[in-house]
Amino acid sequence: MLRFPGQGHRTPDDVVIGPLDLAARVDEALAVQAVAFGLGPDEIAVRRQIVLRHLAYPGAAALGATTAADRLVGFVYGMPNDRAHWWSTVVEPYLRARGNDHWLDDSFVITELHVHPDYQNRGIGRRLITGLTAASGMRRSILSAIDIESPARGLYRSLGYEDLARQVLFPSAPKPYAVMGAPLPLRTH
Repeated sequence: MLRFPGQGHRTPDDVVIGPLDLAARVDEALAVQAVAFGLGPDEIAVRRQIVLRHLAYPGAAALGATTAADRLVGFVYGMPNDRAHWWSTVVEPYLRARGNDHWLDDSFVITELHVHPDYQNRGIGRRLITGLTAASGMRRSILSAIDIESPARGLYRSLGYEDLARQVLFPSAPKPYAVMGAPLPLRTH
């Protein structure tokens, strides 16, 4: 069982960050992702199956951000990387081309991190990702993000993530992604 530092920690807006039973609250989480990431119903249906499949992997874990009324306003989940997983097989050639494929070993992958737009810029995403990675027990973390300058990429850089590969193309994704990696623990300032 993973232990999450700051479990039950309240943000300035009285949002509680803590363990999340993502399987039980998958539809709420995907509703947050749909608003934060602009996804339609068909994409959400596909992602629902992906999330539930990921949760069966060893070491998969999630944290949520909930209001006093138990409304889920943010979540993060991830798992120890496995080179046989689909994501790794897609990003590995891009990482290898830059001499960074060793990042696929002993790494915790941040699979999704989303905060409802009404709750962004309040430190919630930062607390979610630092809490989850701190509990992973791994040496480093990797993730992919749309390869544009965005608030998300700014957050990741502030935590210590650096670009490992850019212009990574995922099948059926309309935009290229960047793969980023950071040693753990993440920076907290």
